[in-house]
Amino acid sequence: MTMAVLNILSQPTTPQLTTATSPCLYSCTYNFVLRCCNPFSFVSAPSSSTALQRTSSKSSLFSLDSQMLPRSPKSGNGGSWMQDNSSPESFSDNGRRQSQLYSVFPRNPANVSSVQDLFGFICSGPLLDKLGLTPEMVAESVDRWISYGLRLCKLFQLNELYLTIPQKARIYHYYVPVFLWCEQQISNHVSRFEEGEDVTPLVIGFSAPQGCGKTTLVFALDYLFRVTGRKSATLSIDDFYLTAEDQAKLREQNPGNALLELRGNAGSHDLSLSVETLSALCKLTKEGMKMKLPRYDKSAHNGRGDRADPSTWPEIEGPLTVILFEGWMLGFKSLPVEVVKAVDPQLETVNKNLEAYYDAWDKFIESWIVIQIKDPNCVYEWRLQAEIAMRADGKPGMSDEEVMDFVSRYLPAYKAYLPTLYSEGPSGSDPERVLVVEIDEGRNPILAS
Repeated sequence: MTMAVLNILSQPTTPQLTTATSPCLYSCTYNFVLRCCNPFSFVSAPSSSTALQRTSSKSSLFSLDSQMLPRSPKSGNGGSWMQDNSSPESFSDNGRRQSQLYSVFPRNPANVSSVQDLFGFICSGPLLDKLGLTPEMVAESVDRWISYGLRLCKLFQLNELYLTIPQKARIYHYYVPVFLWCEQQISNHVSRFEEGEDVTPLVIGFSAPQGCGKTTLVFALDYLFRVTGRKSATLSIDDFYLTAEDQAKLREQNPGNALLELRGNAGSHDLSLSVETLSALCKLTKEGMKMKLPRYDKSAHNGRGDRADPSTWPEIEGPLTVILFEGWMLGFKSLPVEVVKAVDPQLETVNKNLEAYYDAWDKFIESWIVIQIKDPNCVYEWRLQAEIAMRADGKPGMSDEEVMDFVSRYLPAYKAYLPTLYSEGPSGSDPERVLVVEIDEGRNPILAS
């Protein structure tokens, strides 16, 4: 018998277990699977009482200290929009009011997952090779995978016994392995500091096109950090947009340039605020140190947006372990003028503006996650799906024409800068500290070609 065989279409043998299951069910099943089905005989099975708390200090590249294991998530987190019979809701992430997230997981008939199935499913994941993980290493740490998966199921209000294939892929092929990679990056970062020295937080940059799921990924990672006892801060490049007044000045200074008419492209951000914020965050190394994080209100001025009132900005407290910084154009490099003009003449000014962004953003980032797409036109499809879902739920949403106009202001930058980002990596990055995740049209990781 082998654990690598997926039984994704099997029916439940215990249909009464239709609600969220306690970790002891998984630990008992895990114990049984290791004894009966594990092809790697050197792996010892933990007792059921400690299965979800065990870590092996030498068994895996990604070993964690016991105090780092997940604690019960705080009440009020999660999203009822994950359930079939509920409507999407907004959630708050470190004080940021998120817009509704749609189409994150397709609502298909569910399949049953056992630990035996999960082991094989995890080992088939497209990111394992990039993380340097073998099936043997997964087998030794499968309890941690299950523990993190359970946390995420609770966060997104999913029944872990009845996950769809897309849901299993999103959690066990994407969110959990990326979290493990982040853990290892933090470990490498901390190891460079002497004992007793203040350890600055690691800044991880997430460069990903709009609509590909980066906000949900960062939300999930931030949650896992918090329930494992580490303090994290989340930032988006959206937080650094110019005020409405300054955006109007930018528009007046660039008449006829559709790429700078509204917020979005290089030139529409307050770079001094970026430097001030990131510099201050990196100094939050002690208990009691606090600061507020800027936020942007996209709904202000009939959707043109404005910086949120500072009185509404969330406050965070040190010591920070990690800063998760995400944006659609993080890591973009300025290109020769003739290259950008061949894509769109309006990009020339944007390209010139981009020269200042390395010092404002990218130089703070030590580790990078680049979410790679095959076709920038997917951005339009993803945005359209979200707006259609919003309209179907009776909420305000852009028309198809408005979606096309919105996305068209970003496509020239995608077409100009993504090839270099994918071939050379983010601006100033260390290739050894870059994780590239190729995703399909369903926003799930795929095997590298």
